[in-house]
Amino acid sequence: MIVRDLNEIMKNDQDRVVADAKWKSIRMLLANDGMGFSFHITILEAGSEHTFEYKHHFESVYCMSGKGSITDIATGETHAIKPGVMYALNKHDRHILRSEEELVMACCFNPPVTGTEVHREDGSYAPAEENA
Repeated sequence: MIVRDLNEIMKNDQDRVVADAKWKSIRMLLANDGMGFSFHITILEAGSEHTFEYKHHFESVYCMSGKGSITDIATGETHAIKPGVMYALNKHDRHILRSEEELVMACCFNPPVTGTEVHREDGSYAPAEENA
């Protein structure tokens, strides 16, 4: 059984906290935990905008708090993000994520990330084998 405390990780395990331009990801489960997916709590600063495209990963996201929107770049369709909303990037969808208020999101990645990934220039993470 794996049990981890978000507050303890944020205080005492900075190896599991990755930050980049106006977001922070607390990686609670990683590839080396052997679960077949990784689990993160991601916090996006209010007023920030991010373009992502996970070419090598599938991601599912659940909004725990805050307010924002997600736009599918291929279709132009925009969806409101608020507590209780989940989205899944089942087609490696290139998207723009906007936070009107600080967004706190629970995220799962498959394949799991190793913990050191940050977004590349194209908005993706490197393939899992490059981070092994």
